[in-house]
Amino acid sequence: MKRGFYTIIAAQFFSSLADNALLIAAIALLRGLHEPPWMTPALKQSFVVSYVVLAPLVGAFADSMPKGRVMLITNAIKIVGCAMMLFDVHPLLAYGLVGLGAAAYSPAKYGILTELLPPQQLVVANGWIEGATVGSIIIGVLLGGALITPRVSTVLLGFDFPVIDLPIDTPPAAAITIIMALYLIAAIINGFIPDTGVDHRVPSKNPLYLIREFAHCVALLWRDRLGQITLATTTLFWGAGATLQFIVIDWAARSLSLDLSQASMLQGVVAVGVAVGALLAAKFVTLRRSVNVLPVGAAMGVVVMVMIFVT
Repeated sequence: MKRGFYTIIAAQFFSSLADNALLIAAIALLRGLHEPPWMTPALKQSFVVSYVVLAPLVGAFADSMPKGRVMLITNAIKIVGCAMMLFDVHPLLAYGLVGLGAAAYSPAKYGILTELLPPQQLVVANGWIEGATVGSIIIGVLLGGALITPRVSTVLLGFDFPVIDLPIDTPPAAAITIIMALYLIAAIINGFIPDTGVDHRVPSKNPLYLIREFAHCVALLWRDRLGQITLATTTLFWGAGATLQFIVIDWAARSLSLDLSQASMLQGVVAVGVAVGALLAAKFVTLRRSVNVLPVGAAMGVVVMVMIFVT
């Protein structure tokens, strides 16, 4: 692998690490504000709405300039979103801005692989990217839970920046400050991603053209038999997963008497399972036999329902 590839991996790890830690910190911030319970799952909605609304446009944006610069800009947007939380902007709005940065970041991190590496290395490279992402999910969720614990937050709140008076006086605010530092590290690493020399002129900057082109590609996928299965199952899988992410936090409090920090550990365990499953899939499931794993998804649904009986 080229040296620039490992720079991309490092940047992706720190950016995704901060994304996952920030969710736990944002939930704690909402609870500290005594907001109604429906706002907790609304955090996820405010984050992912940019992925849906901007889907036809972010690909063109990622192709309009060197991918390293795109990733640097989007990490800077995430830092601004975190700063908004510190300066009393409502968490839903601030977290939504972080989601906008993440939506624009996503096509750049995958697109640069095709510019930097030959086709025969893309599968391995994608495995590295996914491995780094899953690892960052595990560590990020655990880190977010650790940062809001009384022991860690007391240490963080006991530190005063010289000269500068920052609005950091609660455990969630202290956690968000550390997360901003992670985004900053990712942004600095982005600056070392090499320019691949690819022509970055996009076919059109007209949003209407981009939307029509995107709609055409989506229609082609839905008309393809395997494309239908891929889109339908992925949509249902991630929809259920995003919903469970918040239900499990409440379930852990009611059935297991766990606080938010402890409940975040459960999500870390789920991420460990995702990592193991990804390794097994890479070893035993070929692309030709990929549809054969659909019954595993149905079995997983049954396992989730069995959680009702766990105390």
